[in-house]
Amino acid sequence: MTLTGKQRAALRAKANPLEAIFQIGRQGVGDQLVRQVDETLAVRELIKLRVLENSPCSAREAADAIAAAVGAQVVQVIGSRFVLYRPAEQPVIELPR
Repeated sequence: MTLTGKQRAALRAKANPLEAIFQIGRQGVGDQLVRQVDETLAVRELIKLRVLENSPCSAREAADAIAAAVGAQVVQVIGSRFVLYRPAEQPVIELPR
């Protein structure tokens, strides 16, 4: 599923008040982080993550790596934060068509 611009805008609006629940530090994107993000996306369809200054990768690199590993889509990357979305089997967030 590829998100349309309208759907992406709706998800950005929903993600705006969210706090980052994962931080990527000097170890970068590891297996444990990917596993935790995967488990979280099974419960919450939309999450925000943050890349710390001591991370070996940029926010865009981390977002792309994690999204590919868990089958999610990158909704937004701004500065050191990014938002991932993966619809659940029974979607909680209804997107505009």
